[in-house]
Amino acid sequence: MYLQPFDSHTAPTDADVDELALTPATYDLVCSRTRKGRAVAPATRAQHAIRLLVLLSVAGEPVTTPPDPIEAVLAIRSERRLQALDFWLRNPDYLADELVSGVVAGNFEFSLLADADEMLNSKEPSLRHCPMPRWFYGAYEPIDDAMSLLEAHGLAIPARIGMPGNVRQTQFFLTAAGQRAGAEIAAEPGPLQWYTRQARFVALVAGNDSGSRLKDRQYQQAEYAGTELGSTIGSIHAQVRVRLREAQENVA
Repeated sequence: MYLQPFDSHTAPTDADVDELALTPATYDLVCSRTRKGRAVAPATRAQHAIRLLVLLSVAGEPVTTPPDPIEAVLAIRSERRLQALDFWLRNPDYLADELVSGVVAGNFEFSLLADADEMLNSKEPSLRHCPMPRWFYGAYEPIDDAMSLLEAHGLAIPARIGMPGNVRQTQFFLTAAGQRAGAEIAAEPGPLQWYTRQARFVALVAGNDSGSRLKDRQYQQAEYAGTELGSTIGSIHAQVRVRLREAQENVA
């Protein structure tokens, strides 16, 4: 097996590295959008990196060394799976709908409806809603630059499997240092704690499904599937609130 190093299209700058080195409590991971007529600063490469770090920390699977890198402790085995997880983390309304579906199907505890309700009605999800565009294989945003920041700090190891020119799979490994950073984010009082909590719900609804299966599930949403290529995937907040109310009334 050939393990090809991950090559970012844009190397991290000194400013990016300095930003990532700030304490977790200084981050407010928001996206470039307008909220109630007020412009919101665009999300940076470092903010994207922090979000991916949290997903690796919470949703990664144990590694096998070898053939996995000796520094690695957890892994997400495909970019398609990581992109699907990131979509749910960035879109609390879609994540809430997955919780409702799980409860209605009898797979999740009824108490999770309260968590879905909080995702839809508290201020935190609306502040951190971060839409993604749809491309050929679903929701997608390039992650090379964000992963290169994590790699520069020794927190993650992205790698491609296959021969040069014939890459079969991209994998993302969390190092022991990255695991410690994820634990620090989870324990640090402040806005980043919310992301760890959300990522745990993301891991719950994703289960062990492959990246392709997760994308298929996301495509079952009409709003998602009907989005034009290159356009931002719209919200399903209103529909989920109706489903949630029905589930609260009908599921015992």
